[in-house]
Amino acid sequence: MPLPLQKKLVLGLQHTIAMFGATVLVPLLTGLNPSVALFGAGLATLLFHVLTGLGVPIFLGSSFAFIAPIIAVLKAEGPAAVGGGLLAAGAMYLVFSALVRLVGIRLVQQVFPPIVTGPVIIVIGLSLAGVAVNQAQSHWGLALVTLLAAIVTSVFARGLFKMIPILIAVIAGYLAALVLGAVEPARLDAIREAAWVGLPPFHGPTFSWSAIFVLAPVALVTFIEHIGDVIVNGRVVGKNFLERPGLPRTLFADGIANMASAVLGGPAATTYAENTGVLAVTRVYDPAVLRIAAGFAMLFGLSPKLAALFQSLPPGVLGGVSILLFGMIASVGIRTLSEARIDFAHSRNLIVVSLILVLGLGGAKIPVAFGDVHLELHGMALAALVGILANALLPASLDREELDAHPSGEPPSGS
Repeated sequence: MPLPLQKKLVLGLQHTIAMFGATVLVPLLTGLNPSVALFGAGLATLLFHVLTGLGVPIFLGSSFAFIAPIIAVLKAEGPAAVGGGLLAAGAMYLVFSALVRLVGIRLVQQVFPPIVTGPVIIVIGLSLAGVAVNQAQSHWGLALVTLLAAIVTSVFARGLFKMIPILIAVIAGYLAALVLGAVEPARLDAIREAAWVGLPPFHGPTFSWSAIFVLAPVALVTFIEHIGDVIVNGRVVGKNFLERPGLPRTLFADGIANMASAVLGGPAATTYAENTGVLAVTRVYDPAVLRIAAGFAMLFGLSPKLAALFQSLPPGVLGGVSILLFGMIASVGIRTLSEARIDFAHSRNLIVVSLILVLGLGGAKIPVAFGDVHLELHGMALAALVGILANALLPASLDREELDAHPSGEPPSGS
């Protein structure tokens, strides 16, 4: 039974709140404009949905992978050069899309079996755990109020309220913050003084080979992130988006979406785990809800007052919500391993999963150089690459102890 419009509007607002903190954090850290980032994220999401056939419930927000390169280019050449470099990074996605179409999705699925994707999904969730805890420990009282409100609503509420635990939790946390005086007075003044409607400071790109060589290669890392996020989203929803609409199509759509954000002066866009976490909590997978969220993001970008209101959310409130959302993502990874019946009596499986988890979560960083361009593989991208290589290189044959443990000759399930 389709949801009525009023429920979709509320659910869409909840998704906007979930992505807001991270989407505005990237421009705040790099020196780009938060309102442009919000408008660009909404536009990027709408383009992604249109280009993928309106069937994939994904939201695209500001990418953290580009933070360091953006800062470097911004200092050296200015924001217009950043836009040109990010346009080139988006074009890299179009190249990746063509390559995947050429080699076929079956090969991609062989490269990403459950023994790899399961722990990579866990890394996606748990690698964000530090962000959630850092936000929460700024005010544990607010974080606990927010978290408990989300849990109680999710478990005990009925009807519409059960579908919007994140929104209710944020409202409860914000009210508590107002009562406790935890909202910065300057933030409240900014809300009062901000105009209701106003165009953000859009600006066009300029092209510089030095900026392109710094920013475009980062797409090699976010390409792996894209695959992981599409797999995670599909696992939550219960569909295989690698096959339909297909990875080449989602890569192409992500590239166009990135370019649309960049041409306005916004940061690169990427698929957001925060919103996938909301999907897991609410179990409402209608892609139209994400498009409504994209519309809200664009409206917030056009409304300095609304943007100021969301920017006034205390970190403790965001932390309380994030603890639940990021934990949900990790739980999906555990479910992936469980449903695939991965046998951990098989030492090969233990090794693959161990490498992914330790290198993905332990803060390992591997420098990669392309001529004068230097990148860093870390986090989910490093975990995915190590998992792919380990799964491909380790022999599938059983060792002596495993043969003794399975005298029937039937091998345990692996990759």
